[in-house]
Amino acid sequence: MREELLSPEHTVVDEEIDDELDSLGLRPTSLRDFIGQPELKEHLKIILGAAKKRNQPSDHLLFAGPPGLGKTTLANIVAREMGVGMHTTSGPALERAGDLAAILTKLEPGDVLFIDEIHRLSRAVEEVLYPAMEDFQLDIVLGKGPAARSVRLTIAPFTLVGATTRTGLITGPLRDRFGLVARMDYYNSDDLNEIVMRSADIFEIEIDEQGSKEIAVRSRGTPRIANRLLRRVRDYAEMKADGVIDEKTAMNGLQLFGVDARGLDKVDRAILSAICVRFSGGPVGLSTLAISVSEPTETVEDVYEPFLIQQGFIMRTQRGRVAMDASWEHLGLTPPQTKSLSSPNLLSELND
Repeated sequence: MREELLSPEHTVVDEEIDDELDSLGLRPTSLRDFIGQPELKEHLKIILGAAKKRNQPSDHLLFAGPPGLGKTTLANIVAREMGVGMHTTSGPALERAGDLAAILTKLEPGDVLFIDEIHRLSRAVEEVLYPAMEDFQLDIVLGKGPAARSVRLTIAPFTLVGATTRTGLITGPLRDRFGLVARMDYYNSDDLNEIVMRSADIFEIEIDEQGSKEIAVRSRGTPRIANRLLRRVRDYAEMKADGVIDEKTAMNGLQLFGVDARGLDKVDRAILSAICVRFSGGPVGLSTLAISVSEPTETVEDVYEPFLIQQGFIMRTQRGRVAMDASWEHLGLTPPQTKSLSSPNLLSELND
């Protein structure tokens, strides 16, 4: 790879990634500015630093975890740290092998290709991706029927960065071709507080430490939610509290927008209420639960359940979802004696 490709002056970012975070200036642009995920940051410093020292593209990277933890941000940082171009797409957008081939043939040496929701790639597209990742070769079939022939083209060396919310749906052959498979964890309240304070500074919002902490603890361990709640509390403060966010203003604003002290919103409470009240604590199947709260099963399973399970509100068993004692307590209800979670039979049904 040419030396000039590794200089910051040649960094190019596609217009496709000029989303809300970029336009607001909230997206960190370097590992130094990225808050949280210390272990992953250390791994990336070593991998990217070694690649730059060798003047070669980085190994392919896979970031996994719930939505809103910074997978797309890290993909952008990888491109910026390497000083190369960034091209972005998503698994559902690549319907045919030709769609991927068109992108791969446009890549410059060392460029980063970011595929969001990579677990939703079709099998045909995935087969094209294998030789591209390993050998930087692209197999193209010309013609149809008996006259069809396969042509192998050489493409520029590149770095594939994949993001997924469901690691288990990625096939083994694809997962094994990544040099680093990193699981991103929910953020602790201290990191979220730092993120809220940084965002408030960018927005030029007047906020004190206690107000920031109140927003942080209700952000479900997710930076994206923290930034969204900050904007809503800012709106409340401008209308009700002269634009200044303190602890009381933050509490009142979040209460107005339906976010309680544990960070649960209207849908979270609807899920807990459905299990506890409508289905007497469970067990209840995922499809039935999703219908009862008028949400798609994928949304309940990928967006709401991980946090509720992590916080000890519900658990999965072989027969369905069951409410934990924390759910009844949070809703101000008394669990039926027959639904005691200390029952050995119920606990033995845990199925993660």
